[in-house]
Amino acid sequence: MIEYRNLRVALLGGGSVGAQVARLLLEQSEELASRVGASLELVGIAVRNVDAERTVDLPKELFTTDAESLILGADVVIELMGGIEPARSYILLAINSGADVVTANKALLAEHGAELFAAADQVGAQLNYEAAVAGAIPILRPLRESLAGDRVVRILGIVNGTTNYILDRMDEAGDSLEDALASATALGYAEADPTADIGGYDAAQKAAILASLAFHTTVPLASVYREGITSVTPAQIESARKAGYVVKLLAICERFTDEHGVDGVSARVYPAMVPRSHPLAAVHGANNAVFVEAEAAGSLMFYGAGAGGVETASAVLGDLVSLARRHVAGGPGVAASSHAGLPVFDIGSVTTRYAVTLEVTDEPGVLAEVASVFSRHHVSLALVEQSMTPAVAKTVSRAAVSATATLVIGTHEATEAALAATVSDLAANRFVTTIASVLRVEGV
Repeated sequence: MIEYRNLRVALLGGGSVGAQVARLLLEQSEELASRVGASLELVGIAVRNVDAERTVDLPKELFTTDAESLILGADVVIELMGGIEPARSYILLAINSGADVVTANKALLAEHGAELFAAADQVGAQLNYEAAVAGAIPILRPLRESLAGDRVVRILGIVNGTTNYILDRMDEAGDSLEDALASATALGYAEADPTADIGGYDAAQKAAILASLAFHTTVPLASVYREGITSVTPAQIESARKAGYVVKLLAICERFTDEHGVDGVSARVYPAMVPRSHPLAAVHGANNAVFVEAEAAGSLMFYGAGAGGVETASAVLGDLVSLARRHVAGGPGVAASSHAGLPVFDIGSVTTRYAVTLEVTDEPGVLAEVASVFSRHHVSLALVEQSMTPAVAKTVSRAAVSATATLVIGTHEATEAALAATVSDLAANRFVTTIASVLRVEGV
C-alpha cells in the first residue's frame, strides 16, 4: 500500500513530446505509482496558448499560461519548451524553489549546463536530462552511472536522425542531398528550416553534453568543432561505396594525449567515412546509435530511435521515475561530475585518417610531386589510386585533346593541423587542378 504523499509534477511545454508525456502520466498513473512508491500527480501544463489545437486529447483544465505559479507548487518540473529563454530562467526558478528538474533541452544544456548543474548541486536538487541526447536511447545514464568507475576513451555517435536519413538515401537510393532532404521534410524528419540538422549544430550540442559527461570535464559548445553535411556530394558517397565505406555524420568525443604529452579531450562533429563492417554503418533511416569505447568495459553500442514524441517521452518518464524514487527514499540529488578539469583540445591536435581526392594534370612527375607534398608535412600515404579523365580543350588553331587524372589518396593517421597544411599546399600546386574531396576516415 502506498503511504507516501502524492508528488506534484509540473510540465512546461505541450508540444509533440510534452503531449505524449502528459498522456502517459495520466494513462499509466497506477503502474508508475507502483514503481515509485508514490502517486505522480500531473498538476498542470504550461503553454503559450491554452486554446491551441492539440494532437493528443488532454483535459483542458490542465493547461495554463502561468508557468511560474505552476513551478512554485511542484515537486518535479519537466521542461520540454526548448530554446534558451525562458527555459533557463524557469529551470533555475524550479531548482531554487526546491524542485527537481527533468529536461530534454540539448541547446540549453550545451550552453548553460555548468550553471544549471552548479545551481542544482548547491541546493541538493537533481537535474536529469536523458532525453536531451539520442531520444529514447538510454546513453546518458550509463555514462553517468554504469561507466562512472571506468575510463571512457572514445565515443562515436550518430546522434542526428535527419542527417542519417539523408546520407542513407544518398547511399542506398543514389539521391542528391537536395532530393534526400525533400524526402526527409515530407516524412517529418526535417524541420521547415533544416539548418540545425544539416549544418551539424544539433549534433554539436549533443557532442558537448556527451563529452562533458563521459570525461567528467566541462566541454563548452564553443569548443566543439563542427562541420555539417551540406558539402557532401553523390560523387563522394559513390567513391566511399566503391572503397567499402559509408559516409555518416559523426559526433566524436575522445580522450587522448597530445604530441606534447598533455592529457585532454576533444569533441567534434563532421561527415566521415566509416567501414561497412563497422556497427555504425548498419544504422539506417532516422535511427541513432552511440558507440562507446572504455578501457575496462571495452566496446559498447546503444541503438534505437533518436527522435519522435512518444519515443522521447519514454526517456523523460525514465528520468521522472528516477527522481520520484529519490523523493520517496530521501537524500540530496547526485551532482554532475566535472571534477577532472581536463583541457579541451582544438581540432588541430586531433589525429585520424583521411581520404583525399584530387584532379591533377596528366604528365610525368605528378605522382612524385603530390607524394612529396604529403611527405613534407609528415602525412604518410596508405594507398594511391589513379584513374584517367579525358577532356577536350579547343584552341584558336585546332582542337587539342588534353587529359587529367583523378587521384584518390588514403593516409595513415595524421593530425588535423598537418592535413590542413598539406591541403593548403596542394591547392597552390601547379599540378593540382582541383581538390575534389577531403573526408576523414573513422572507425578503422
